[in-house]
Amino acid sequence: MRENTGMRAWFMDSYDGVEKMRLGDTPDPQPGPNQVLLRVRFAALNPADAFLAQAMYPAKPALPHILGRDGVGEVVAIGPGVSNTKIGDTVGILRCDVGVEVWGTLAEKVVVPAESVAPPVAGWSLEEMAGAPLVYLTAWQALTQWRDPAGPEPAGNVLLVTGASGGVGTAAVQLGKSMGMTVIALSRSAEKGQKLRGLGADFVFDPADPNFRKAAMAAIAPRKVDLAVDNVGGALFNTVVAMLGYGGRISVVGRSAGEVPGFNTASLFFRRNRIGGVAVSDYTAEAAQAAWKEITARLKAIGQKPVVDHVFAFEQVKQAFARLAEGPMGKVLVRVRLK
Repeated sequence: MRENTGMRAWFMDSYDGVEKMRLGDTPDPQPGPNQVLLRVRFAALNPADAFLAQAMYPAKPALPHILGRDGVGEVVAIGPGVSNTKIGDTVGILRCDVGVEVWGTLAEKVVVPAESVAPPVAGWSLEEMAGAPLVYLTAWQALTQWRDPAGPEPAGNVLLVTGASGGVGTAAVQLGKSMGMTVIALSRSAEKGQKLRGLGADFVFDPADPNFRKAAMAAIAPRKVDLAVDNVGGALFNTVVAMLGYGGRISVVGRSAGEVPGFNTASLFFRRNRIGGVAVSDYTAEAAQAAWKEITARLKAIGQKPVVDHVFAFEQVKQAFARLAEGPMGKVLVRVRLK
């Protein structure tokens, strides 16, 4: 058994991509005021991790850096001023600077602000809890940022989700259904399409089908798309704009297909369409906790849970990132510690 004098972690020594990360050892971090130290059980990967590792993200943490924004672990030490949790508790991590500006969860231990931890949701596995917070908070912002004050979309509105089988995509499908929206999910995989229907999608179309737009619009006629959650970008974005009705909006989450070619701003005229970016970093700790309670209550009400694609061993972090790049169905996780 290894002595508790240090920890293993996956270090990012350069901005040359996740393929260049190395597994190494470092002394245990120590919690400061209002912080807790977790012994990590499971960590989850996010596309933003890979972007950060390629200097394609606003944050530029000092090197070496440890990626990983999501995770679940046991509280093994607490700093001064912590009152909402205690040593021995198992908690998950909500949105904070962990894995962004400070060391993250691809390590055996991680320091987390006490205000950004939450107990596991009743009835969920630890794997489900580990992978859920960031993608559900992102999807929630994408679905609620257009209301004044911010809130759920009206029942009966039409939601279009691109890249629907990914982490944010599956979360958006579930949460959109919890609002009573008609949900159109886009996926290139027939197998994933069946699973998306089980998550609440009313219609699933393959964006590679040249007739998908015509088929989708016929399915919802005479309505058009009220809100799109776009995880893809690329050439598909122009098609999404064309599917919007009057006052239709697009919440931009990702750009897995790259830049949008030949975008014509005139496509927004007359219908008063709006495009807005999603920035989960805007959530304060208090706002994230409030949103998380709303999210988990909605999932319980519709009988849904987070979707886990695959769990990799700690030594297989690079393979886990490769799986993430392939396009998983739900979340890719890493088992940092057996128990």
